[in-house]
Amino acid sequence: MLWQHNAAEPIGVWTSLVEDEKGLKVVGRLDLSVARAREALSLLRAGAIDGLSIGFKAERATTDKASGLRRLLAIDLWEISIVTFPMLTQARIEAVKREPLRTGDEMRALLARLKAQEAALRFQRRLQAAGF
Repeated sequence: MLWQHNAAEPIGVWTSLVEDEKGLKVVGRLDLSVARAREALSLLRAGAIDGLSIGFKAERATTDKASGLRRLLAIDLWEISIVTFPMLTQARIEAVKREPLRTGDEMRALLARLKAQEAALRFQRRLQAAGF
């Protein structure tokens, strides 16, 4: 799963790809340890983006001489991206799941971890300032 077809910006993984009579249906999961994935999730939830687009190499295709329409018969699928403007206007994200609400104990544990990380960073900065 890439952001805007940028190979340097993977933001998650596709967990399911199924071709049906309507096309390719994909299910994926954003990797929220990646900053761009968190940004993408925020934009998805706000409704600011909802497009999908594929990167591929055509292996077999035909072109209708009258209309000039190219029909892809077989492709080598390289990647699927979340995009602002999909080439195929129907290629859309239909649903974005929300994380379940955390319990009070989970929130307290998360806050304790964050405080410990912050203290460790402050200590590391002091060590660096002292030349260690």
